[in-house]
Amino acid sequence: MAADRQPTLSIVDGAKSEMKDRPRGHMSNLPDEPTNRGSATSSVHAGELRQQEANAITTPIYQTSTFWFRNSKEVTDYQEGKSKREEYGRYGNPTWRSVERKISALEGGEETILFASGMCAATTTFMALLPAGSHLIVTSDCYRRTRQFIKQFLSRMGVETTIIEPSNLEAFASAIRPNTKIFFTESPTNPYLRVIDVPAFTKLAHEKGVKVIIDSTFATPVNHKALSDGADLVLHSATKYLGGHNDLLAGTVTGPRELIEPIRSALGVLGGIIDAHAAWLLLRGIKTLDIRMERHNSNGLSLARHLEAHPMIRKVWYPGLESHPDHEIAERIMNGAGGVVTFEIETDLAGAMRFIDATTIPYQAPSLGGVESLIELPVTMSFWDVPKEKREELGITESLVRYACGIENAVDIIADIDQALTKV
Repeated sequence: MAADRQPTLSIVDGAKSEMKDRPRGHMSNLPDEPTNRGSATSSVHAGELRQQEANAITTPIYQTSTFWFRNSKEVTDYQEGKSKREEYGRYGNPTWRSVERKISALEGGEETILFASGMCAATTTFMALLPAGSHLIVTSDCYRRTRQFIKQFLSRMGVETTIIEPSNLEAFASAIRPNTKIFFTESPTNPYLRVIDVPAFTKLAHEKGVKVIIDSTFATPVNHKALSDGADLVLHSATKYLGGHNDLLAGTVTGPRELIEPIRSALGVLGGIIDAHAAWLLLRGIKTLDIRMERHNSNGLSLARHLEAHPMIRKVWYPGLESHPDHEIAERIMNGAGGVVTFEIETDLAGAMRFIDATTIPYQAPSLGGVESLIELPVTMSFWDVPKEKREELGITESLVRYACGIENAVDIIADIDQALTKV
């Protein structure tokens, strides 16, 4: 039985001797920030030093691989945890730290870690927190590369996984075992935008000693603060809404220090770090997060309502619509439903391709959350290499479309959709 196996050392155990008790770049001249500021103010100001080099307003890009010590005493003070500074680029960078502090303020978490991508954030977290012989519960609507990592790699580490349907609290309760360590899900999910009742799931999970990790990429801390609803960790592909401009790859994990430190130590070993320039682009992108999300939310809702009333549309998935199965949950725990709208056209694959090719505003591309609208047919892009029977099992039909609204004018987005539908 998996529960009877003797757990082996996780990846973090080998890192502890190298990273033990070292400070994580907390700056001594960082001012105490009010915790009651709104997300727009925190997006702009949180986490950054008021007094920068040369009196600059913006945080510099610290483009260096290592940090020097003036004398041996500085070295020993650092090793003993007496000095708050950086040592080597794989363990930290002042540009990163500004981003980490800013996201912590937005999420209401103690600490944040930056990664090279959202997938790196997820995989490093799993490897740090799941010992051999443990059990993981995930939802079926998670990002397919996350599910691929779980199936192909975690299974080799002796981690067993149970997949449940989103928002099925009874299935979650039935899936919990004595060796269950983590419940991981997106909220909203991709592509059907299922919303998890985070307060209900975390209450049950914590009663059983299970940690809850929410991938909140589609929500952002503007639309949902998962930690406030009881989640233990919140994860983002910062490539999407946090960066917001389709020009960087990054990932983040935020939560309490005791959970973050093992993950940070694992990152120091695995090395999936973000470079300073990408971190600076992310820092700049977050400054407009709140105002961008206002437009993403309004564009998504306008497009979803229009599509739901269109005679050529078979079905629309959008949590802001009363027809969505999780609308009540979204209304209760979210501040907005985001910019992604998934819909099915009354046509076949050829007709859906004609529709996609006839649009003039969105770019046909994967991803979401940027200022430019993006559109894709999951059957030809995200799920192109999945056998047809498996796609049908997942509900990925040949006329299913995912539209990630940018910040263009809603009237233009809708007019473009309408003219493209005439080409079907």
